[in-house]
Amino acid sequence: MKRNIVIAAVTAAALIGGGTATALATTGDDQGSARQAANTRLSDDDGRDDDARAASADVTASEAIASALKHTPGTAVSAELDDEDDSTEVIWKVDVLSGDNSWHSVRIDPSNGKVLGSHADDEDDTAQVRAALKGSSVTAEEAAKAAAGKGTVTSVDLDEDGKNDSWEAETRKSGGAEQDWKIDLGTGKVTADRDQDDDQD
Repeated sequence: MKRNIVIAAVTAAALIGGGTATALATTGDDQGSARQAANTRLSDDDGRDDDARAASADVTASEAIASALKHTPGTAVSAELDDEDDSTEVIWKVDVLSGDNSWHSVRIDPSNGKVLGSHADDEDDTAQVRAALKGSSVTAEEAAKAAAGKGTVTSVDLDEDGKNDSWEAETRKSGGAEQDWKIDLGTGKVTADRDQDDDQD
């Protein structure tokens, strides 16, 4: 009975405080020995905030892309630091278009760059992506490196729907707002994404 009360009290305190709590439950025997330890990790509805998500990755976007391409040769079309199935686990997700026009989603551990797994994807814009990349000299990996001068890159993606085809990157600085950038497919020049700025206003 005491054990249940202790666990309930600590859980309630953790819910109110919104943090991490460790509960140590004791049995009702004479020694009062510790019988069970339970760690409870709680987070808000959105999981970790974007600052914490970006800070949690030791592996950069360009390193994640390189790791994915080593595992699954082809052309990286996007990379995103994202929650794993809406949990608090964060991974890099890299989309690769292989030479036979099949798509693969490769998951990369952000702490060490190891491949966690991959699976085939169905995409219907293969021809559009191939056309956008035709004649380009800047890869997703190079675009991520270029954007890294603006902050921590949390995503890089091919924008083949805009007026001018380009790479799009999102960066975040510690304690700062996210920023969107365009990276020229031919020169690698990084410019602020004014279209995204207008959309956010």
